[in-house]
Amino acid sequence: MKKQVMQLRVNGNDVELDAGPARLLLDALREDLGLTGTKRGCDDSSCGCCAVLIDGVPMLACAALAASYEGCEITTIEGLGAASALDPVQEGFVECAGAQCGFCTPGFMITTVALLKRNPNPSLDEIRDALSSNLCRCTGYMQIYESVRFAIEKHQQESERAAGIPAGARP
Repeated sequence: MKKQVMQLRVNGNDVELDAGPARLLLDALREDLGLTGTKRGCDDSSCGCCAVLIDGVPMLACAALAASYEGCEITTIEGLGAASALDPVQEGFVECAGAQCGFCTPGFMITTVALLKRNPNPSLDEIRDALSSNLCRCTGYMQIYESVRFAIEKHQQESERAAGIPAGARP
């Protein structure tokens, strides 16, 4: 297959990729760009380990052609936060032991970020529904749900602080 130059925007950075038109986004991220946080779990789009955000919507990178996403904003787990300032979702997974082996964790975090952008205060049923396309083989999911609830609370605290609402003033 003839290679082509692709212009992608990944984690806020413009990158150029020289790859064939059938190059999977997962392979482009992991092998060409060195972003190994996105995992290959099942190779048939059934586990969610390879979830990335495409313009804020969770997509499975193992079932997506890289060339299809030129001009889109692609966000991987590496683009969520920094070591000095974790995203509240990342912090929740750390604090509440939402990650066991860690293999599925990036997909859960990416999906959670999209959920909380759509719905900043989802119910447990809404959390379960949103994460139903992600599979974990290590936990009973309770720590994952607790991690999401932690992130919701953290987001609310940050919003209140930004609005000048004193800590603990919420009913």
